[in-house]
Amino acid sequence: MTIGLASRDLPDLWQTLGHIDAVHGLYYLLMHGLFDVFGTDVVVLRLPSVLAAAAAAGGVAMIGLHLAGPRAGLCAGTVFVVLPGVQRYAQEGRSYALVCALVVWATYALVRAVEQDRRGVWAAYTALLLTACLVHEFAVLALAAHALMVPRAMRRTFVAAAVYAIVGLAPLVLVSMRQSTQVGWLDATKPDEYAHFSLMTGVALAAVWIAVAGRRAPTADERRLVVLGLGLFLVPTGLLMLLALAKPLYLDRYVLYGVAGLALLLGAAFDQVLRRGRGVRAGVVVAAVIACAALVPTALDLRTPASRSDDMTALGAVLRETVRPDDGVVYLSVKRRAWELAEHRPAPGMDLARARGPLASHSLYGTEVAPAELRARMLVRHRIVAVDSPSGVTVEDSAMARAKRDTLADHFEACGKRTVDGSVITLYARPGRC
Repeated sequence: MTIGLASRDLPDLWQTLGHIDAVHGLYYLLMHGLFDVFGTDVVVLRLPSVLAAAAAAGGVAMIGLHLAGPRAGLCAGTVFVVLPGVQRYAQEGRSYALVCALVVWATYALVRAVEQDRRGVWAAYTALLLTACLVHEFAVLALAAHALMVPRAMRRTFVAAAVYAIVGLAPLVLVSMRQSTQVGWLDATKPDEYAHFSLMTGVALAAVWIAVAGRRAPTADERRLVVLGLGLFLVPTGLLMLLALAKPLYLDRYVLYGVAGLALLLGAAFDQVLRRGRGVRAGVVVAAVIACAALVPTALDLRTPASRSDDMTALGAVLRETVRPDDGVVYLSVKRRAWELAEHRPAPGMDLARARGPLASHSLYGTEVAPAELRARMLVRHRIVAVDSPSGVTVEDSAMARAKRDTLADHFEACGKRTVDGSVITLYARPGRC
């Protein structure tokens, strides 16, 4: 998707953002510039996320070092890089690792601003946070976490910085609200997502107890680290989950930066444990090695195409094997057409529903003909290959979607089905011609 949009000419990209995906507009413009300079390549696509994740790890280490010492900072940075969510989005050509890095360094700037109360440091904090919000607007939720660590004497300055960031973000919010149907595919937050967040909250609280609660006299900086770590981990994710009760909006990647708070807490906990006796230190080292070993299968799996929810390359390969030149192709879920954004070869067969392509229509997936015309196109075909989302995924319920499904059910029979990551491909033919 990033390649498909960011590789468009600037006028085409600008017009497209007026219709869809404005929330990612700044990221697409950044990638457009990189593609112009270095070429449209997978390495160019993914390298910014790798560098951003590395920068975020450095920022986490700097916060830990500043508030709890060198060993706590080193432990926090190390924990951050081994977290599965960080590893996943460090290799994807999307904006989430970049947002995470910007929020982390904005957090570091806030820590310094609280200490020094200098205009330049506050300006740096505001600029970093605003940039993060413009790359993805849910970064604004970090403000609620940051507010927890600001002392009363500096609250007016912090509020001014927050107002500047919110006012700067407002135009993007107004545009993206007009494009809110783009998140219509999101399902309600699942019980296992709440359960996972609750479990990790327990881990965070255990880390707090080890880091400071079990000690008699934690320093002011250590208490500040706890407030910051808990706030950053709990508040953005918690707020987004609460919002999701009214309208499905929650995806863990939208608040990826929250794991920086968990890494800070775990880093401080490791630091405190390593200060104890030799036997305790040895036990911690062994436990850490076991934990890292347990994460190895996950880390390896995250580096395979099977780990992606939408393996469009695999979908394209199966379509080229299945579809004959005179077959029709129907995308029962419009999102499945996104495979063409990742492929430069002509699509096999004929996309029966297409009216105009993505470029011509300044859209993401192109536009479709009227339901009556689609029905007429389908009825002159002997074979149709239908591409759908897997079971359990929200499907579109529009007149067009119903026309596709009803025509297949009334005039064709299923001859075979194949499933690839994120898609189901079914071959239909006229009755008796399978």
